[in-house]
Amino acid sequence: MTDLTLYHNPRCSKSRGALELLEARGLTPTVVRYLDEPLDAAQIRGLLKKLGLSARQLLRTGEEDYKTLHLADASLSEAQLIAAIAAHPKLMERPILEVGDKAVIGRPPEQILELLP
Repeated sequence: MTDLTLYHNPRCSKSRGALELLEARGLTPTVVRYLDEPLDAAQIRGLLKKLGLSARQLLRTGEEDYKTLHLADASLSEAQLIAAIAAHPKLMERPILEVGDKAVIGRPPEQILELLP
């Protein structure tokens, strides 16, 4: 099977649930604790392409940083939003499972199953 990468926040119940689903199927993903190892802008762009989403769709709008950085401003460019996610990784929706050239946000966690054979 193609390598599995899980962008994971162990403090998030959805993220823990996604990891448990994978492990219950005998799968051991590469776990990227993105809060400890933030993605750079190029990595975020690559992940967005695999997700088929815009940077705005990847944002966690309930985070305090979202409000204080005024990220609801519709005039912000894709590059500006990606830069904000790179600088403030907790703004990134989670968990994300990456399998080959595809990725999915695990909300709910069972959504990751659509990428598994």
